[in-house]
Amino acid sequence: MIETNEIAVIGFGAMNLDYICRVAETVADGEAMVTDFIPAPGGSAANTIYGLAKLGISTGFIGAVGNDAEGRKLIRDLKAVGTDISHIHIKKAAKTGLAFCFSDKKGRRAIYLLPGANSLLDSQDIDTDYLNSPQIAHFSSFAEDRQLYLQLEAASNLTGRTKLSFAPGMLYASKGLRVLLPLLERSRIVFLNREEIELLTGKDFKTGAEKLVQLGSDIVVVTLGRGIPLGNGKKLISYICTRQAEHQVTSADETLENIETTGAGDAFASGFLFGMLRNKNLNECGLLGDIVARFVISAPGGRRGFPTPEQLSRAFFKRAGYPLAD
Repeated sequence: MIETNEIAVIGFGAMNLDYICRVAETVADGEAMVTDFIPAPGGSAANTIYGLAKLGISTGFIGAVGNDAEGRKLIRDLKAVGTDISHIHIKKAAKTGLAFCFSDKKGRRAIYLLPGANSLLDSQDIDTDYLNSPQIAHFSSFAEDRQLYLQLEAASNLTGRTKLSFAPGMLYASKGLRVLLPLLERSRIVFLNREEIELLTGKDFKTGAEKLVQLGSDIVVVTLGRGIPLGNGKKLISYICTRQAEHQVTSADETLENIETTGAGDAFASGFLFGMLRNKNLNECGLLGDIVARFVISAPGGRRGFPTPEQLSRAFFKRAGYPLAD
C-alpha cells in the first residue's frame, strides 16, 4: 500500500463497470445496429486517477463497489497501476454500479447509469485525514443526491494544503449553480465540456467560464470536443479561464474518424493535472490534456488507450516542438 503522505492525487466519485455499445448511429427513438459490445472499467474520477497512475503519479481513491465479480474487476484495475485502494468500500447489500454507453462513429454518445453500490457510500466511509493528505483531491459526480451532499461536506473540510479539482459532468451540471456553488467556490480547477458549462451557467462557454471564476473557481477548463475551426488551419480544442487571463489551446484542423469518445474528458483531466503536478504552464497543461485524450479515444473504453510516460513525452515533443522536461 502507498504511504498516505506520498499520495499526490486522491479521486472521489462513482465506480462503474461500463458496457460500451458501438452502434451505427445513436437514435432518440427507433432502432440501430450494435457493431461491438465491450465491458470496461469506468467512472469519471476513477478513469482520471487510473490515467494519472499510469503516468507515474501516486494516487488513491474513495468509492464503493458491490461484493461481486464486477466490483473485484474495478478494484483490480486500479490496483494494477499502483493506486491505493484501501478506501474503496465493498457494499455487500448492492451490486456494483453499471453504465451503459452507446457510442457511434461520429463521436456521439448516450450514457445510462445504474448506480448500485455507489448509492450506499456514506459519511462513515469518508476519512477526512486521508482526503486531506494529497496535493489534489479530484471529485466527479454520483447519480444520487446523498453522495453529492457527502462531497459538499468533504470539500468544506479540505485544508489549504489540498486543492480541489472538480469535474461535475452532465449529471451535476443539470443541478444548477446554486446547488454546486459550495464546490465551485472552493475549486482550484473545474473541468467541463461545452455542453456542460452552457447548461450549468446558461451562458456561452466563454462567458460561463468567466462567471465561474467570478464565483470563486481559480481555473476553469472547457473542453470543446472535436474543436472549433479558427480558419487558419487550426481549431480551438480547449479554453482555459483564470482571474488573470484566458488561454486558448489549439490543434491542427484535422478530421477524426471512428473515434470512441467514452472517457475523453476524464483523460483530458489526467493530462492537465499531470501537467500541473509537473509545474507546467496552463497552455502546456491544456496541450497535455488534449494529447492524453487523443490517446484514449483511439481505443474503446475509458482507459485502454492511456499512454505511458514515454509515449506522452514523445507525443508532447511532436506537438510542442520541445521536450517535456520535469
